[in-house]
Amino acid sequence: MNLYNNISQLDLSQWMQLVEGNSTASFFQTPECYNFYASLSFLKPFLYAVSENDKLVGVMCGYVIADGGLVKSFFSKRAIVPGGLLLSEEISDVAIQNLLQSAANGLKGKAIYIEIRNYNNYSAHRKPFEMAGFSYQSHLDILISTPNKEIASKGLHDSKRRQLKTAQKLGVKWTETTQASDIDDFYLCLKNLYKTKVKTPLFPLEFFQKLANLPHGKLLVVKHQDKVIGGMACVILPNNSLYEWFVCGDDSVQKEFYPSVMATWAGIECATQYNIPSFDFMGAGKPDKNYGVREFKSKFGGELLDLGRFQYICKPKLYALGKWMVARLKRV
Repeated sequence: MNLYNNISQLDLSQWMQLVEGNSTASFFQTPECYNFYASLSFLKPFLYAVSENDKLVGVMCGYVIADGGLVKSFFSKRAIVPGGLLLSEEISDVAIQNLLQSAANGLKGKAIYIEIRNYNNYSAHRKPFEMAGFSYQSHLDILISTPNKEIASKGLHDSKRRQLKTAQKLGVKWTETTQASDIDDFYLCLKNLYKTKVKTPLFPLEFFQKLANLPHGKLLVVKHQDKVIGGMACVILPNNSLYEWFVCGDDSVQKEFYPSVMATWAGIECATQYNIPSFDFMGAGKPDKNYGVREFKSKFGGELLDLGRFQYICKPKLYALGKWMVARLKRV
């Protein structure tokens, strides 16, 4: 068994072979995604991997990020692993445990906690995660089957189908784009949503400019008379899923334009156009908490899944203090 912590140590052909046809594959555990992270100025990518019998059997790809100024960033350093680990069907529990422990040891000095956000089912691997000190937390996701437009549209709630028809009759359309002006307008719309409703930190414009030009990145914009009123930033794993990374709609426009509905449908329809089998909402909140966004997403059909998350606390005292500070700031 061999452990790795640098992309230069990996055989990229073995990595891509591990991605193909794997039940734990996602865009977020591909070389393309790692290189995308590495191109961004505001985060630090990391990579850990393990091989058995000279064959790559596990990959953990993610990034370390912090928010705000000096003080806030000190308490918000976190290591995020979108998509979950990429694991061979033949990987041993020992290899998984060693991979996770290697990552935990390597990230202890860089992050307060590690969060692995699963977009596949890891229930068969709970034991080695727990043995490595990673605790499981329930977290929902919604996956829509998108073999073609007809099947995808059958899952729509009647209200959403009516809203789409109304918006389309009024001339609202969606399109793929790499134009700088479209990306700027989409970002302004998204930034306003995060400022007024989501109220969590948003990636800089750089992220969306570079994502739109990825081989498997898509920036979809919803327009009315050439004005951007919403859109979606998404990524694709061919023959697998299209992932909704960021989505927004401009609430200030005419209500009958339904920009958020059109933006969500844009991603679903885009998946059908590129023959992508499924559309992944990338999260639908915690099952024990009411979540308006989950209710909205559920109106587009699909299967509600509890794929969960795994978390490792690198610095327990700072983690507890950081949670207390965040809760206090929300009350102010």
